[in-house]
Amino acid sequence: MDLALVVFIAFASAPLAAWLGGRSSPVMACVPLVLAICFLGFAPLVAEGQAVTAARDWIPSLGITAAFRLDGLSLVFALLITGVGTAVFLYASLYLKAYPRLPRFYAALTLFMAAMLGAVLADDLLLLVVFWELTSLTSFLLIGFSPEKAASRRAAQQGLLVTVGGGLAMLAGVIILGQIAGSYSISGLIARKAEIAGHPLASTIICLLAAGAFAKSAQAPLHPWLANAMVAPTPVSAFLHSATMVKLGVYLLARLSPVFEGHQSWVLLLTGFGGLTMLVGAVLALRETDLKRVLAYSTIISLGTLVLMIGIPGDLSAMAVVTFLVVHALYKACLFLVAGIVDHETGTRDSAALGGLRHAMPLTALVAFAGSLSMAGLPPFIGFAAKELVYETGLAASTSWLVVAVALVANAVMVVIACIVSWRCFAGPPRPTPRKPHDPGVAMLAGPLVLASLGLVFGLAPWLVSDTLILPAAAAVAGHPIDYNLALWHGFTPMLLLSLLTLGLGVAAFGSWTRIRTQLSGVEQIALWGPDRVYDRAMEGLQSVARWQTQAIQSGSLRSYTGYTVAVAALAGFATLISQGGFAWPSFAGIWQPELVIAVLLVAATLAVLRARNFVAGIAAAGLVGFAVALLFLFQGAPDLAFTQFSVEALSIVILLAIVGRLPFRDSDYRRRGEKLRDGTIALGAGVMATLVMLSVLAQPFDARLSDFFRAESVPQAHGRNLVNVIIVDFRALDTLGEIAVLGLAGIAAAAVIAGLRRATTGGTR
Repeated sequence: MDLALVVFIAFASAPLAAWLGGRSSPVMACVPLVLAICFLGFAPLVAEGQAVTAARDWIPSLGITAAFRLDGLSLVFALLITGVGTAVFLYASLYLKAYPRLPRFYAALTLFMAAMLGAVLADDLLLLVVFWELTSLTSFLLIGFSPEKAASRRAAQQGLLVTVGGGLAMLAGVIILGQIAGSYSISGLIARKAEIAGHPLASTIICLLAAGAFAKSAQAPLHPWLANAMVAPTPVSAFLHSATMVKLGVYLLARLSPVFEGHQSWVLLLTGFGGLTMLVGAVLALRETDLKRVLAYSTIISLGTLVLMIGIPGDLSAMAVVTFLVVHALYKACLFLVAGIVDHETGTRDSAALGGLRHAMPLTALVAFAGSLSMAGLPPFIGFAAKELVYETGLAASTSWLVVAVALVANAVMVVIACIVSWRCFAGPPRPTPRKPHDPGVAMLAGPLVLASLGLVFGLAPWLVSDTLILPAAAAVAGHPIDYNLALWHGFTPMLLLSLLTLGLGVAAFGSWTRIRTQLSGVEQIALWGPDRVYDRAMEGLQSVARWQTQAIQSGSLRSYTGYTVAVAALAGFATLISQGGFAWPSFAGIWQPELVIAVLLVAATLAVLRARNFVAGIAAAGLVGFAVALLFLFQGAPDLAFTQFSVEALSIVILLAIVGRLPFRDSDYRRRGEKLRDGTIALGAGVMATLVMLSVLAQPFDARLSDFFRAESVPQAHGRNLVNVIIVDFRALDTLGEIAVLGLAGIAAAAVIAGLRRATTGGTR
């Protein structure tokens, strides 16, 4: 099947999902399921090292093509998006059954899935940017699912501003990268990696691209939006913030890793911010009791781990990235859905108030423990293999002790979080809850059960996922084929000792979790000076600047607005002429006496406008300017244009005088002396600028190609001999239609204002 067609089907299925979602039908899970089956059909071909491509002309004039490419990395992401999407859609059909605005929700969720697929399949950087921003927009709609709640509005706004702001930085990097390489094709960039990495602007490009990726993947200090987005419904959290959107930044870094791998700026940025994010997420996770926020901070830890691994050069790091990517998606989506089940069935997701749920919810407890064991990195789950790969990569890094130390702390906290989600909530004596707990229906339990089971199956038989998915994806990250044997047991190795140490530290920390949480919660500096508070202060400052700007500029005077606009345009024109050296002086050899007389008449009419003492005199003097211009047209051999100008000026004067006569103007409303001086200065500056531009244009050799075209094609194409009429009515018909529409709307608005004044006057008289 054509890749472009797959993306189109994903977008086109949004109305169907909205219709089925409005009825809370589990059938809507067939949309991502069918797409997942389609992508699985490509797996054998991709496993052989081949890539599936498709291209459509997008903007041919700019050489931009809507190109799609499915290789190992794209396939892994596509399967995660559609596979987890299937579980989430099925889960939401029961979880959100009583929620309002379901059609809008499912339409946005489907569009988000389609945008994610477009982003990971795009082989053109500009196309990727378009889908990238679509994910930000649709996630804004999903996070703000409950707009009546202030927390939802704030979280949606914060997520949109942070990710779109990073996207703008990324767009700048993409444009520079495309200009350097001469192409926006991702596969083409990888082929020219040596040239790009050695370019003087390589560090700038890396910083800009990293800014976009860090914002999307919640790297410190841009991480608060992810935790705050937990106000969204659980299906949104499981889909956007565990397996898909937050990994899009990781995808970009992994995709461009073959281009910049080993570059000093790339290594320092990714390892530095990745390690910092791991530590920040670990500290903040230990402060929380809300299950979703605890899992959100564990996601931040995992994202930091992925970024850190991408920053470390070598085949081993590529293998660690892909393996950990798959493992994290499986257990994190599972545990998010479990947290939603707990909240849905008990009425709370406060882990400090939960306990003993295994008695009332045995199936949910089984799924929770399975997902948590994979998260903690214990055998026989594939999470154990992923954790050992992380340690093996760290030991092979140039700064191995630092990488291993950070990974040890982060993984120990992951063990604590796994214990909180499973042991804390489901073990121990039962505790009272707002609702009587019980296992949910099949629709809610099937998704997390399958995800947890896959973690176990892939751990027991890693070759099922290694040869077909992980190795081809790792080869795409490394830029060349990789040979690695993914297995649970590699003997007694330093990685095994680190895994045992991680487990011991994690269990010990969980035993003291209440005390640690209390101490960390008492650190007020985190709330007062953390990035989340900085965001609030930045928004408050922005609003203060907006209020000041409004008071300073928005005076309510149309005359002032016009003056500002004309003044800025004049200054911009002068600046351009000076900076570009664009001024040129034409020859006046052919000038003749009538033109000089008309120029004097124009100056006199302009002075009359400035000296006018009331609106009537000002309108009449302005009309003189128009008539003088018409005379210039007449003497230049354009009588039709001249008579058109005469008609327009005469009609304008009549209409303006009629309007002024009906509006409540007084002579005292006319300009004072200081205002006249200001307006005259602005008008003089604009006039001088326009004159200099026209003189510069006249100094250039006349290009007759356009006029020759109109003269040659007016009769064959437009069937008219009057060039002016043909240009206005035929060649520029849409422009003329737009101008007529604007004038018509302006006339209707003026008539409405006059009618309103008349009614007000009549009502006042009565």
